[in-house]
Amino acid sequence: MSSSSSFFDGAASLVMSLSESLDPVFHAQATAVAIVLCTMLVRLALHPLARAAARGEGVRAELAPQLAKLRHRHGSDPERMRRAAAELYTGRGVSPVAGCLPMLLQLPVFFVMYHLFTTDGELLGQQLFGTPLGGRWADALGDGGVFGAQGLVYAGLFAVIGAVAVWTYQQARRSAAQASAAQASTGRTQDVPAAPGAAAMARWLPLLSFGTLITAAVVPLAAGLYLVTTTSWTAVERALLQPLRRPSR
Repeated sequence: MSSSSSFFDGAASLVMSLSESLDPVFHAQATAVAIVLCTMLVRLALHPLARAAARGEGVRAELAPQLAKLRHRHGSDPERMRRAAAELYTGRGVSPVAGCLPMLLQLPVFFVMYHLFTTDGELLGQQLFGTPLGGRWADALGDGGVFGAQGLVYAGLFAVIGAVAVWTYQQARRSAAQASAAQASTGRTQDVPAAPGAAAMARWLPLLSFGTLITAAVVPLAAGLYLVTTTSWTAVERALLQPLRRPSR
């Protein structure tokens, strides 16, 4: 418990030190800017993992027709199918779980930052344009309403998160439609039966991007700044890495 507390204290000290160095330029908004910069630095450090995951998706897309043939050939022998698929992936130097591993490695970092931006008293005592970083949207509504000074800060936050959510939703739907079209054109949909509930999941999964908007409405403003920064980064990063997700042949 003490080591965990020391770790969080160290992370908070790092953010506050950055805030102090930014104070001559950003003054009262220095801590909010420090939160955004810290989030961006963490995402930049994790970017190689995102690139590796994107490359893995591209290779798996290339191997999909061969995997369909293996399923057709070894469908009655799961163990043989597993070995054949493993050999196929190994031959291309990728893992079938390559896309999941980077996200799993990111989770502890995201947990630390989210914990920091929701619990540290010194951090949450700072402000952004007169709005406490430790306050919530409900507090802003009680102090001036939707169009009050604090309400407008949250309105700007929600506008950015909403725009990112809409863009992410549209991209997810477009990617799903392209994948379905590609499968239909190669006849792979006949070789690989859909998993139970896959169609419903494909319809509803893109809507999860709007969950961030709901979360930002109930967490402290500091955490909201973290959310808007990391979701915006994810959207831009995914767009830039999209070519790596396409089959090279």
